[in-house]
Formats: sequence, structure tokens, C-alpha cells
Amino acid sequence: MDLDTPMGMAPMLGTARTGATILCCNCGSPIDGTSSAGAMCYDCIKLTVDISKTIPREAHIQFCRDCDRWLMPPNTWVNAAPESKELLALCLKRLRNITKVRIVNAEFIWTEPHSRRIKVKITIQDSVADGVLMQQSFEVVYVVGTQQCKDCAKSYTANVWRASVQVRQKVPHKRTFLLLEQLILKHQAHRDTINIKEEKGGIDFYFAHRNQAEAFLSFLKSVIPIFVKDSRQLISQDNHTGDKSYKFNYSVEIVPICRDDLVALPLKLARSIGNITPLVLCHRIGTSVNLLDPNTLQTAEISSDVFWRAPFQPLAGTPDLVEFIVMDVEPTNVRKGKWVLSEVQVARAADLGVNDHTYFTRTHLGNLLHAGDSVLGYMLSGTNFNSSALDAIENSRAFGSTIPDVILVKKHYPNRRKNRKRNWKLKRMAKDEGELLPKAADQEKMEAEYEMFLRDVEEDEELRAALALYKNTKKKQQDADAMSIAETEMTGVDDGPRINMDELLDDFDELGIHDE
Repeated sequence: MDLDTPMGMAPMLGTARTGATILCCNCGSPIDGTSSAGAMCYDCIKLTVDISKTIPREAHIQFCRDCDRWLMPPNTWVNAAPESKELLALCLKRLRNITKVRIVNAEFIWTEPHSRRIKVKITIQDSVADGVLMQQSFEVVYVVGTQQCKDCAKSYTANVWRASVQVRQKVPHKRTFLLLEQLILKHQAHRDTINIKEEKGGIDFYFAHRNQAEAFLSFLKSVIPIFVKDSRQLISQDNHTGDKSYKFNYSVEIVPICRDDLVALPLKLARSIGNITPLVLCHRIGTSVNLLDPNTLQTAEISSDVFWRAPFQPLAGTPDLVEFIVMDVEPTNVRKGKWVLSEVQVARAADLGVNDHTYFTRTHLGNLLHAGDSVLGYMLSGTNFNSSALDAIENSRAFGSTIPDVILVKKHYPNRRKNRKRNWKLKRMAKDEGELLPKAADQEKMEAEYEMFLRDVEEDEELRAALALYKNTKKKQQDADAMSIAETEMTGVDDGPRINMDELLDDFDELGIHDE
């Protein structure tokens, strides 16, 4: 074989083929020439190419200080907590050209709360050449500006409401409104109101939209028996499009019967609700009026629809209660829930030392009363009631002889300390009292009614379960409570019931961080 004959050369076994190697045009490092971008290594590309140059490093976001919401342009306001996912998404949407790159990660960087600055660290990826993917991290500073949203601006402007709910009750006191206020606060039913105004005989609630007022009416129907009338007033009209703008008014009337009232039912109504004795006590107000016969422990309910077909007034209320002293108690075997039917001999507290006249009656308070206790009740013997329903009961053959001399309502604690310090409290709604402030006499009456309501809360466990009671965490109040309890233990004069601390809630509005 001729040595000069050309022959094919086989590659050596165990060796891999490599691409052409060139030097970086910037730093001289050897790189793969087949996959290099612009004849530069990856480190030089990171130094010379900025994939985030079109994304601004500073942006502005708007915040409403009244409702704690953030502006989502053009005119949407969203709720977002500090350093939340919602706020992070809002911040990313405020950046221009952020959609042209791929976001790998985004996180908040801590800043001083009062600095009005929000810092976000963003990591993005983008391709700089064929087959070359680059990742870069940078920080964006958001300047927080304040701007009042439209809803808050309306709330501070007069005559901007679109619907109002006027709640009224034709009674000389406001005990029902005190209970309704606590139910509204517990369920946050007033969160959509733009103003709450206290008027003579009730409260007005103002809303920016009609559907908010209708939702509030649904809540009222679920807690108390009411009667609703609606009306509307034309504000403006567009003759070209036919669009009209109205203001809606809802008049709400609460039943005039309250807890612990003495009720004389019409005979026809008494037969229709279970043939109950027409002379009964109202022991509870819920979605209906709950009645109790203290002589037999029979109960009945009057729904809102049934009551408003033929409304009637109570025979007597809590201002007519008389204090009695229990002389003797004989329980019977009749029980119903927490009530025990008992035969009681009582004497009027004002007659002690004057005459020895006593009264025999039946009561549902057999589990609470003992000889020597004080009890409040209605004095029927010798009292003139201007009521046609009571006259019909007296002239009735079936019920004329069943009217007792005394009807006992609830146990009384005469040695209870007046204006005593309590370890609990109730929240109150912020209401506009209007142009006419209450007089000194009316203010004293309101304070007395509120004190009576607080005593009812202490005495009735079922009522406490429906309300939100908070711990009184003020230091001065705790010191006063300790002194009051110590004084009570030494003197032994306060026999009123107390609420266990386990039933109370923590008031987070008063919690704060203070420097030592």
C-alpha cells in the first residue's frame, strides 16, 4: 500500500467533541462561541445588560385614612392589610412595563410605619439572546399618598344619603333602644351607615345606597318585631334618557310592648294563641312577643304580623312596679325550664310598720325567692287602669275570678350600691344628637334608664348571652373595682349579682404598646 494514498481518520475512542472556544471580547475569558451572546461571557452580560431598565424604581399609591382602603386606578378602592398579598398585588400592578418580563419573586422590605414609604424587592427573568436567560433583582420604593375616597367624602358632606331608616317606638322610655343598640354593635349591622342621628322617640340611620338600607331592615326583622312603611322622593330626572334619582325613606315602628310589661290581651287574641289567660307578663322580646302566665307557667307568642293586625298597648310598665317583701314561699311541683311555680305571701314594703295587710299570689320566681327577700310586682288591687281590655276580662265569666291582687315580676336587690364600679362594660354607638341637646332632667332620666338596663344584664343570664360584654381593663377602673369589692366585703351591704370574668370579651380597641 502506498503511503501517500489519503485515508480517513477515525476519532479516538473515549473523547467528546467540543464547540469552538473563543475569548470574551470584554474580559478575555474563554467561552463557547456557538452559544455566546455578542461574544461576551455571562458575567459581562450581567454588567452591561439591564433587563429592568424600563421598569421605574419609584411609584405612587393612594391611601384613604378614613376607611383604610387603597386606590386601584382608575376609581376602585380595595381593602388590603399591611404587607398582605392583596397589597403586594396592588403594588405590582402600579409598575409600568412589569408585564413584559417574568416575575420570579416579590417580597416586602421593612420600613418605618410613619415613613409613608413601602419598599418591595422584585426578582425578574428575561431572555437577552437566543438561549440566554437572565435573572435580576431590584428594589422599588412606593410613596404613600393620602386621598379621600368618594364614600368617605359623601359621609362628611350634608344631604348625600340615598336611603334612611327611621326607627321609632311609642313608649316613654328607651330601654328597647338600649338593647337594640347592643345587638347592632355585636353583629356590626351599622357598618354601612354614613350617619346615625338620635331623634325624639327614636334613631335615624342614613345610608349611601338603597340596598344597604334594605339589608339593615332585614337585620331589624331578625331581632325585634317591627312594622315597616316605605316611601320615596324624586330628586332629579333626566328628560333625555329618562333616568330618575330618588331618596328612599323607611319608617320602622317597634311594638310598644317591652320586657316585664303587664299585658291585658283581647279575649279573642288570647283564645287564638293557645287559650292562655288574658292577663300575662312579657318575659322576652325577640322576633315575636313572648308572654308568660305567672299563675300556670303557660307561655305564648305573638308574631309581628299578628300583633300589627290589631295593635294594643300594655296595661302597665316598669315605672309602675311596686316593691314587696316576701313573707312566706311554698314551692309546688310545677316546673318549666328555669321557672318554678310557687305560692307566695307578700306585703307591700311601704306598709311595713303601718298595717299588717298581706297578699297571697302565685309566681314563677319560686327558685329565686326566699322569706325576707324583696321583689317587684304590679299592684292590681285598688288600682284603676283605664283599659277596655281589662274591663272585658273582669266582666268575663271564665277569667273574671282569676285576676290576682298582685303579680310579681322580678327579684329586687334593695342593698345594691348605686353607681357601683363594674368589672365589665358595654360599647356605645357614635350618634349625632342633633341641634337640641337633652336637658338636665332628661339627662338624669337617660342615665337612670341605662343603669336599669345594666342591672337587667347582670340579673338575666339569657340576656347576657345575646350581648357582647367587654372587660373593663382601665387601670383606674380596676383600682376602683378592688376598693369597691374590699369595701363590700367589709360592710356586706351590696347584695347585687355580679358577672363572672369568664363571660367577658377582651376589648382590643384599648390594647396598645407603651414604653416603660
